[in-house]
Amino acid sequence: MAQNTDTAVQDPQTGRQSDVQTTEERAQDTQHAPLPASDSDLRRSQFNLRNPRFRMFLILGLIVLVVAGFFLWRYFSSFEDTDDAQIDGHLNSISARITGHVVKLLITDNQYVEAGTPLAQIDPTDYQVALDRAKADYQDALAQARAAEVNVPLISVNTGSQLSSAQADILNAQAGIASARKQYDAAVAQQTQAEANNERAQADLVRYKLLVDKQEISQQQYDQALAAARAAAATVEAARASAAAAQQEISQAQARLAQAEANARYAKTAPQQVAVTRSRAQSAQAQADMKKAALDQAQLNLQYTLIVAPVNGIVTNRTVEVGQNVQIGQDLMKIINLDDIWVTANFKETQLREMQAGQAVNINVETNGKDYKGHVKSIAGASVSITSLLPPENATGNYVKVVQRIPVKITFDPGETREHVLRPGMSVEPKVWIR
Repeated sequence: MAQNTDTAVQDPQTGRQSDVQTTEERAQDTQHAPLPASDSDLRRSQFNLRNPRFRMFLILGLIVLVVAGFFLWRYFSSFEDTDDAQIDGHLNSISARITGHVVKLLITDNQYVEAGTPLAQIDPTDYQVALDRAKADYQDALAQARAAEVNVPLISVNTGSQLSSAQADILNAQAGIASARKQYDAAVAQQTQAEANNERAQADLVRYKLLVDKQEISQQQYDQALAAARAAAATVEAARASAAAAQQEISQAQARLAQAEANARYAKTAPQQVAVTRSRAQSAQAQADMKKAALDQAQLNLQYTLIVAPVNGIVTNRTVEVGQNVQIGQDLMKIINLDDIWVTANFKETQLREMQAGQAVNINVETNGKDYKGHVKSIAGASVSITSLLPPENATGNYVKVVQRIPVKITFDPGETREHVLRPGMSVEPKVWIR
């Protein structure tokens, strides 16, 4: 029977001794030890569904995949984006408002200017002369208007006085007619008396003639009778003349009455005369106002000789040069207002289902790679194809459905464009958060 002996063996590298089993001991250990498992057996045992650990890892993996998928779906469905978008802005055309000769250019290409900055100078000499002439015309028209205005109360007073005077003249003329008629009646009565006395005197003369022929009376008595007859005849002629003069006085008094009545009728037109004078005054004032408008226009034209920037922005497309004669409405340059820019994004019609004004937007600018904040301002009322220069037509009846694009206006939030690095025409990628 073999003995179990242990021998100590020294390791030549480490110098340590180790116990070495005998051949019999190793054989016995080999008979009682289990056989080692293969790699396939090990893998099969690890991925066995009956293995609790495997089932736990499998469930956890499925949960992680579901949660990750949910959040990914939630994220990608919470926004709509497009690469068919660019920055837009106002291109303010600067044009001349008057004709003239450009004498100065006060800016350079691509210069940033603020509102009110002088851009160019047109020769102001001709417009200064026109302004001086307009001032003189206005002063002359204003003086005439003032004089015409003063005439209104004067005419009113004068016409009132004329009416009172005409009425007094009518009364005087009527009194004169009455007096003349009385004098005429008196003259007629005197004429009648004179004719009666004349008839008696002539009859006495005839009787005295017969008596003197018979020498019954003296020649002296006859001469007295003859003188009395002649005096009576002269008295008749004088009475007739007085009656005719009295008749003439009546006619003159009636003429004076007619004149007074005519003056009274003219004086009664005082309101119309005042109205005419007032109208003339108003016309003169209108002429003064017209001259004032011409003066204001001349002042404006002189101001227009200095062309200034209407908004803040960058000067571009300058076509004017010193020495050039410009016309009214001629484009001289353009100013792009960098404080009033927005994004025009052409979204597919299928992307607009939940898009509405006010939604937040992230705007990625390809030029500098920065992101800017904004919000949806409005959605256009028609697609890009409908508003194009040549809208599509389907006259043949063949129809191919094409997804249309609708322009959406996106504005930047306040303060986002203060650096003035964005320019109209730059490509951007907006991302609209619809949830």
